[in-house]
Amino acid sequence: MPPALQAVPELDVDRYMGTWFEIAKFPNYFQRKCASNTQATYSKRADGGIDVVNSCETHAGPVDVARGLARPDRAAPSQSSKLQVRFAPAWLSWLPLVWGRYWVVLLDPDYGFAVVSEPRRKYLWILSRSPHMDTAQYEEIVDKISTMGFDTRRLVRSAQSSAAC
Repeated sequence: MPPALQAVPELDVDRYMGTWFEIAKFPNYFQRKCASNTQATYSKRADGGIDVVNSCETHAGPVDVARGLARPDRAAPSQSSKLQVRFAPAWLSWLPLVWGRYWVVLLDPDYGFAVVSEPRRKYLWILSRSPHMDTAQYEEIVDKISTMGFDTRRLVRSAQSSAAC
């Protein structure tokens, strides 16, 4: 058993806002339609929440967009690197099951890349401010998350379309 997963000690939420490109992920059900150019854009709301817009080009060609909301993790409200996110309709937001954990577990000091997961390590995303990441940096991140208890054999590199390059 790996030790309990830790989020980074602090996240400057203002610096985290903006667009992040998916470099790699653990395959998951809710992204099954995504073929390339997967990205997430975060923007602060006046009420303290964060708007989340995930998009990707699908296997069939059109862009798929999912809009959500992030908020501080109710189990750790003072730890800015632990969030909860939901993509379900607002009228279901009272249900705890519609909120997923979103923990930033590895972060470049310059906010050039981030690794996001959740306590059980079921999901994982390697994100970058750029649609491409050089091989050496990617391998360094993979080595680091391996020491954090992630099964890096599950990682799948994300494809980027020529439009994102």
